[in-house]
This record gives sequence, C-alpha cells and structure tokens, in this order.
Amino acid sequence: MASTGLQLMGLALAMLGWVCGVLVCAAPLWRVSAFMGGQLVIAQVLWEGLWMNCLSQSTGHIQCKTYDSTLALPPSAQAARGLTVLSLLLCLLALMLGVAGAKCTHCMGDGNQASKARTGRIAGVLFFVAGLAFLIPICWTAHAIIRDFYDPNVAAPLKRELGPALYLGWGACVMLLVGGALLHIGSSPPGGKTQPVFGGAAKDNPRSGAAGEVKPQDKSFV
Repeated sequence: MASTGLQLMGLALAMLGWVCGVLVCAAPLWRVSAFMGGQLVIAQVLWEGLWMNCLSQSTGHIQCKTYDSTLALPPSAQAARGLTVLSLLLCLLALMLGVAGAKCTHCMGDGNQASKARTGRIAGVLFFVAGLAFLIPICWTAHAIIRDFYDPNVAAPLKRELGPALYLGWGACVMLLVGGALLHIGSSPPGGKTQPVFGGAAKDNPRSGAAGEVKPQDKSFV
C-alpha cells in the first residue's frame, strides 16, 4: 500500500508539473523590460517569450505578435524551443505509461504485475529526463538575462529582467523531477527479497537449537 501511495503521489506531481510546463511554454513572460535610472512612470512594458512578444501599455491595452521567422531567431532561442517541446512530449509519453503501469489500474491486466512495475519505472525515468530537459532552457535563459543586465556594453533599453514564466518553470522542473523519482520508487517489482525472520526461525528449523545448547544424544547400552 505504501508503494501504491508513492506511485500515485509521483504521478500526480508529474502531471501537475507537465501542466505548468505547458503554461510556461506558451506564456510570453520569459523576458520583461528592465527600467533603470529612477523612472517612475512606465508607459510600455515589453514581454518576450518563445513564440511571441507582447507590448503592454499603461492603459491596459496589450498587443501580441508572433515571431515572423523561426530561422531568424538566435540559436539559443531555437534550442530552447526544441528542448521545451521535447520535454513536453516526453511528459505526455510518460503520463500514458504511468497510467498504464499504475497498480490501481487494470490497463495491462491484474496478472501481469511484473510488466506493470517495469512500465511504471520507465515512466518515472522519462519524467525525470523531461524535467532535466525542461530545466536546461530555463536556466540558460536566466543566465543570459543576468549576464546582459550587468554588462555595461549592453544599452539600457535592451536590458531585460527575469519574467514570471521562469519562476513557474523552475517549479515545474522540481515537480517533474520529484514526481518522476517517486513514481520510479513506488513502482517496485512484486516479489521482493524476503526479510529474515528473527525469533521464529528456531521453531521452524528443527535442526537449529539455542546458542551454546547441545542436544543430548541417546545412547543404547547392550
């Protein structure tokens, strides 16, 4: 029962991480305009994401536009797109395998527990790998933003700050990594190693006696 609880908890965490990852991938809030020099009145705020950028005005009007060409993007943005999409696809595959290999489902039948355990462990590994793949573009983008922010050669209008999507992305990575680990641990194969039984072993084994005790031998005299 404990392993089933770990399995369900890991599957739920990984599913929540996948949903947050989809939101992070679609949100244009990876980079936010940085305002420096003591500006108190902010007329426009620029948001940048993987697929589009948006311009938010102080009046509440927001204009969004997708990027005209994928090949015109820098290589870092293209790599971030590929890793993010690959991570979400791995999560989708791991989710299907995790549901099929769960001990509380009957997708693979009740008599094939070894295959169900193997499928659950594979799903846990896929969730863990997806979390690592999703963590790379998040940390890569954050490093580039911080590096350009403190670079004196970069003009002030080109400096950016960490967007809310990056913080949500870190949370999604943690949920994917922890959920995958719990799912892998909870999907233990049936028929584990038997634990030694103390106290009752001497009763079951007629040959064993108490420590230091010598059974008297029956001698026959003629």
